[in-house]
Parts: sequence; C-alpha cells; structure tokens
Amino acid sequence: MFKRYNVKRFALLVAGVSVFLVGAGLGSWRLCEAQGGSDYESIELFTDVLSMVKKSYVEEVDTKKLIYGAINGMLASLDPHSSFMPPEMFKEMKIETKGAFGGLGIEITVKDGMLMVISPIEDTPAYRAGIKAGDHILKIDDKYTKDMTTMDAVNRMRGPKGTKVTLTIMREGFEKPKEFPLVRDVIQVNNIKYKTLNEGYGYIRIAQFQEKTDEDLVKALKSLRDANGGNLRGLVLDLRNDPGGLLDQAVRVSEHFVEEGKLIVYTEGREKDSKMRFASRSAAKEPHYPVVVLINGGSASASEIVAGALQDHKRAVIMGTQSFGKGSVQTIIPLSDNSGLRLTTARYYTPNGRSIQAKGITPDLQVEQKEMAKQEKKDTIHIREKDLENHFESGEGKEPAEGKTDAKLPVYKSDELIKGDYQILRALDLLKGWEILKSVISAS
Repeated sequence: MFKRYNVKRFALLVAGVSVFLVGAGLGSWRLCEAQGGSDYESIELFTDVLSMVKKSYVEEVDTKKLIYGAINGMLASLDPHSSFMPPEMFKEMKIETKGAFGGLGIEITVKDGMLMVISPIEDTPAYRAGIKAGDHILKIDDKYTKDMTTMDAVNRMRGPKGTKVTLTIMREGFEKPKEFPLVRDVIQVNNIKYKTLNEGYGYIRIAQFQEKTDEDLVKALKSLRDANGGNLRGLVLDLRNDPGGLLDQAVRVSEHFVEEGKLIVYTEGREKDSKMRFASRSAAKEPHYPVVVLINGGSASASEIVAGALQDHKRAVIMGTQSFGKGSVQTIIPLSDNSGLRLTTARYYTPNGRSIQAKGITPDLQVEQKEMAKQEKKDTIHIREKDLENHFESGEGKEPAEGKTDAKLPVYKSDELIKGDYQILRALDLLKGWEILKSVISAS
C-alpha cells in the first residue's frame, strides 16, 4: 500500500536523513546531542565501524556502498515492507506504479530469510510459466536467495525485454526443486478485465491498484451496462491475487459502491500526517445491485481495503479464502541523491475499526478453489502477512479517529476462462440465487 508523500515535508525529511548520514560530521554530533545519550552512543558506534571498515578492510570500499548497505540493514530490521531503493530501483518503482516495467511479473516477499512469491501478475512471463503464490524461490540464475533482500531480488529479476533469467523453485508437492527458464518482457499490467457472465451479470477483475485503476473501472462498468441493456442485475468483483498498490485508487474504487459520507478506511500512525480518514465523496454511484467480491491468500493491501469497506457496509458478500493480511501503509519518500525510502508509517483500519494486519479479511462465504476437471478441493497455498519475519501486530482496540488513457480495456472473450473457475461459478450462483429468493419473497 503506497501513499504519496507531501512535498513540503519532503525537504525536511530529506535534510534530516542527510544529516544522519553525515557520520562523524558536525550535523550528526548535533543530532545526537539533541536526541540524548543513547542515540548518541549508537550513532558513534556506527561511525566507528564505518571508519574501521574504510581504514582496515582487505580491499578499498566505496563509502556510498557501505552507507546503502547500512540503510538496507536498518530497514530490514523493522518490517518486511520497509526498504531502501537506490536511484535506479527508485526510478523503476515509479514506472511500475504507472503500469509498465521490465521484468517477470511477480510480487515477492521474504519469510524466514527465504524469498517467496505473494502472487504472479496475470499475463506475464512468470504467470504463463506456472509460477504460483507460495512458491519458494531458491535461486535467481546461479545466485542463492537465502537472506537476500527483497530489493536485491527485484533488481536481479528486472531487466530489458528479451533477456533470460532462470528461477529455481521449490513448491509443496515437488520432490526436488525445479528450474523455470523465463524470458523478461515489458510488463504492461492491465488493471481491469471484464466480461458478461450471463445476461445482466457482470464480471470485473482488478489485477493491481495503479494510477489509472479507477479510470479503467469506470470504462468497464459502462461497457458492461451498455452490453446488458443499460443495467446490471449483479456483479462479481474479482480481487484474487491482487497484491495491492495505491491507497487513493482503493478509496476511489470503493466509492462507486459505498454511500456518500460513509467511511471507507482510516489510518493510524505516530505522526499527524499518518492519521487520515477517507470517506466516500459525491460521485457517480452504482445502483444497489448485489455484488460478490472474490478474495484469496494473494489478495493484499489495497484489495483488502476494498473488500473490508464493502463488507463492513454490507454492500457486498465476500467469497473465497482468507486474504493476505497486509494492513500497513508505506510512504514513498524521495531522497537527495535520487534514491528513495519506502517506510511503513501507519496501520489502516476498516470502517468498523478492524485492523487486518497479520490477520486478513475473513470471507462471509468460505469457498476453496477447485480443479474443475478433477473436482478436487485444492486451493493454492499462500503465504500471508502473519507468516512474515518482523511483521508487526494489528494494534487492535483503537477507535476510528475524529477527525487518461485511450487504450481499450481487455475483455475476457473465451467462456472457458469463466467455466473453468469454480469460485467464479459459485459467485454467479449466489447472485442468481439472491434474485430468485427476492422474487419468491415478493410473490408470497
């Protein structure tokens, strides 16, 4: 979950970080004196070690490399989502939120020092090769990933279109690790895909929350209405394997279904700017047709905000399996050398005051995924927030605080994409059953 940073506060924070990294310079001495003996002693220890390494290490080392390594280690000790991005990585991250980047198309995290897949992004090299949520990535090419940072792993998997990389994967059910040779591509993440399931019943899939997600959702809803005589009788909103994205986009998507003035999400953090409330604003609202939201263990962050808001306001039935449980907000902070800081600054809460950090959203209807051909009750194994090393707890008990593109959206054209998905079929059955039940009640 990303939040854009206030530009005015930027300069202050950048200045503060720069002073901290001066090391033995005058700035760090004054900072230490202002913050007390304990901080002073810790920073003095850091500068002593830096000095020893610079003077006595067997080979000459670059100071910036040492500082970057120290920052990486500091942030890695906080939680799985705070990280430092060198200039090139920060540039890639900004491109990624706009929906295009070079790489394989997987969302990853670290658990117990091992690299794991949260979810593959649809229609990407990783997705087409069969990479699945919960997979352990043991090696990237010939480099073992044990104790590798997320940023280092991302950096190794990113690259120009057409270049090759091999992931060595271990998965439950594998007798031994398996190599997946992949060819990098430009990952154009299609935010939205949509389809009419049956006459009057629409299906929208949100793959990730990026800058144009709400814009694309408006187009998809209009297309579905136009294709169904101007009205929808029900909607399946598919957020499965959606790893999240931008906070403002999650709010805007929710606004289409939540009444004006109703709370969608609020955040709680230590700083004043981290305490925010987001209520549904006046905008075009969808008619009050029934909605089923599909989630699973790959649904995280922004997708959990949408599911939680619609569940708390009883605007949708949540169906599927337990979501990932990432209830934290990361603020993206540019730094003076064009690097960036991704820092966890707040927890977010659903309208009813629920923190889903390390817990996730519990579906109203638990429906496991099945292989349609074999009818086996077998859901993909997912790692969740609560399984991650250094995850923090939900902080329960808090009350709500006072206080353009011309590209055509992808359309699912093959019925097999829907017929082969057990959870979508069950969602459609529920929508149809609700309409039948209403007609029976009104006739009695």
